[in-house]
Amino acid sequence: MQSLASTMVEHEVKGRSPWADARKRFVRNKAAMFGLCILIFVVLFAIFGNWIAVWSNEELDFNVMGQVATMGQPSIENGHYFGTDDLGRDLFSRTVQGTQISLMVGVVGAAIAVIAGTLYGATAGYIGGRTDQLMMRAVDILMSIPYMFVLILLLVMFGRSIAMLFLGIGLISWLDMSRIVRGQTLSLKNREFIEAARATGVSTWKIIIRHIVPNLLGVVAVYATLLVPLMILTESFISFLGLGVQEPLTSWGALISEGSKTMAYGTLWQLAFPLFFFVITLFGFFFVGDGLRDALDPKER
Repeated sequence: MQSLASTMVEHEVKGRSPWADARKRFVRNKAAMFGLCILIFVVLFAIFGNWIAVWSNEELDFNVMGQVATMGQPSIENGHYFGTDDLGRDLFSRTVQGTQISLMVGVVGAAIAVIAGTLYGATAGYIGGRTDQLMMRAVDILMSIPYMFVLILLLVMFGRSIAMLFLGIGLISWLDMSRIVRGQTLSLKNREFIEAARATGVSTWKIIIRHIVPNLLGVVAVYATLLVPLMILTESFISFLGLGVQEPLTSWGALISEGSKTMAYGTLWQLAFPLFFFVITLFGFFFVGDGLRDALDPKER
């Protein structure tokens, strides 16, 4: 009986865990679960799409070259599930590659922005005083500069490589993150556990890393899920302008740009398939972000 009672108490304690409650609320959110299913589908397509592709993304089909509007249409018989582009390249395999690169840009760019913004904002908010004022005035100055202009300038000056695209998008997207984290840090810095750590002689840097940042994970996670689609949108816009990834690589933005140029010739599939994956991925991230925001909302606890 005693072991049974202790087990019941243990289950009750676990049930009252904030993270457990947040997980339950997230699972009950139908829109969030639908968005999560979409993202799982897109990720699986990016990982395993090449396994079912008959043609590689660089291989040319000379039988349809120059006759894309008639022979390059989507077909299971010839292995071009999404059809071909004007050069006879398989659109299915190119969409797989575009999905891989766009997701990589979104995730890596968001990770850079989250790490830089979190550390910068937590440092400014915790130290406070003139240091906080100087650091945040620097953020205000940087935010006054059009970030798209800065990104284009970086790509033109240092080359249009995919590594520079990752770095450029991440480095210009941390400013909002730093302001959000700084505001949350100001509300945490005078809490009892921070005062206790300070009284025991824990260094400022260790307090920021071990105590401030872990208590901001909920806010950071929500903002990160909303930041990834913003990174994907930015990369797609840059690629649409022709400044993003270069051939033979491709991305959703590059594929959409190519498809929009051939719409007048009746090759709508060249635009429809990459645009479909682009749109559903954005919706998936937004649904998941909204679900996380509602699940982690302290008012719902």
